[in-house]
Amino acid sequence: MMAARRQQGELLEQVPLHRYTSWRVGGPAERFYRPVDLADLCAFLAELPADEPLTWLGLGSNLLVRDGGVRGTVIHTQGGLDRIEAMAGQRLRVEAGSACAKVAKFAAREGLAGAAFLAGIPGTFGGALAMNAGAFGGETWERVEAVQTVDRHGVLRERPRSDFQVAYREVCGPEGEWFVAGILALDAGSPARLAEEGRALLARRGGSQPIGKPSCGSVFRNPPADHAARLIEEAGLKGYRIGGALVSEKHANFILNEEGASAADIEALMGHVRDTVLIRFGVRLEPEVRIVGEPA
Repeated sequence: MMAARRQQGELLEQVPLHRYTSWRVGGPAERFYRPVDLADLCAFLAELPADEPLTWLGLGSNLLVRDGGVRGTVIHTQGGLDRIEAMAGQRLRVEAGSACAKVAKFAAREGLAGAAFLAGIPGTFGGALAMNAGAFGGETWERVEAVQTVDRHGVLRERPRSDFQVAYREVCGPEGEWFVAGILALDAGSPARLAEEGRALLARRGGSQPIGKPSCGSVFRNPPADHAARLIEEAGLKGYRIGGALVSEKHANFILNEEGASAADIEALMGHVRDTVLIRFGVRLEPEVRIVGEPA
């Protein structure tokens, strides 16, 4: 447990969350806190009422914030909790607010192999830990050795990987704790070769996914032995639109904010895609994106 200190971060009220989500939609946060570091986060949490609703926000990818906004306090981890540190034994300690792409580049520079897939995850490391995010055939928890968590009272704990049950896009562990850092166990590699691998993976991503339009990444989980994108495309839904939300013509498992979409447009389009695939193929697609907040 860290020594208590007064909070030093920035606490704001009624902050529009569309500024902080990759879909560029979402109503206001009732309260919005940016910690300056991990000790500051613990101090802030220790002072909160026990019943205060908490929502954690990194880069705002894989997240749909409804138009009515979010009650309680949103904690913005990017910027304050973004330290990455090389450790002995070919390991990295990564804080939750670090962008996954930044982690991949840092590992390559250090000559540490096994983290290149993180370049394909458009969020922060905390989100990757929470959902076992993956890309290019790699998954986050394949490399996790241990994590650090915090509870709503600001108490920090170090936990081994064995304290968690990990599956495809799902991680279950002790209740009432959130990830604030993790340790990755990696392998030795050549910095030059790893940098080249990273560039190749990013080029591959750019060739298969819509880049430059607001989206959240993949919307639905892949069902067992199949791909959500294949099912959505086979259902004839590429280019289908509700309001300003559009199923991408390039990758069917992406929904784009094409023309000033609302969160309600996106959620309605998600429902239409889910229902159409269920009727057509008997497969119920499960969302990979997390939906928070209140309707308008």
